[in-house]
Amino acid sequence: MTNQLVVAPGVTFWPLRLDAAEQTALLNDVLAGVAQASLFDPTMPRTGKKFSVRMTNFGPLGWVSDAAKGYRYEPFHPTTKEPWPSIPPALLKLWDDTTHYAAPPEACLVNFYAEGARMGLHRDQDEPAVDAPVLSVSLGDTAYFRFGTANLKGETRRLKLNSGDVLMFGGPARLMYHGIDRILPGTSTLIPGGGRINLTLRRVTRPK
Repeated sequence: MTNQLVVAPGVTFWPLRLDAAEQTALLNDVLAGVAQASLFDPTMPRTGKKFSVRMTNFGPLGWVSDAAKGYRYEPFHPTTKEPWPSIPPALLKLWDDTTHYAAPPEACLVNFYAEGARMGLHRDQDEPAVDAPVLSVSLGDTAYFRFGTANLKGETRRLKLNSGDVLMFGGPARLMYHGIDRILPGTSTLIPGGGRINLTLRRVTRPK
């Protein structure tokens, strides 16, 4: 395992946790999942404005958003109405190796960032299991990740995330505001046609 860096209380960073071969293997797993559960365009609650990021999910539950019902987890793809594909085994092992949480993740949100896509500051607060950390895996183009505190008006910092990097936040940082300022197109050749894929693993329900 690469060096483990604590970049803020509750925020742990593994630069290049996945080597080139592991990134390629994981990307193949992700693309196979996307072939079953195609990327869709989530929309903002109430306004119906499209996100600039396209999404899909793996696992028993998937995070979705639309104007009518807002942010939530659902067991079925919003377009196909089919169950989400399983979370790739490599990601389940990564979860176990890094989080040491007592239960497996239930959702893997797959975000695809094309050139110009971004993600505004937000908190992952739709999960009852807030004692479980959030694990993020980066594939493809480099991105500037911005994170702060549980207070939207708190000071923020910026961290460059490259392909193969893994980031975890939990404990005092579990409800921190975070987002993606922008991606740097052409910084990776991993994804055919370019872009960035972010895989976010979450435990949604509290273990029984």
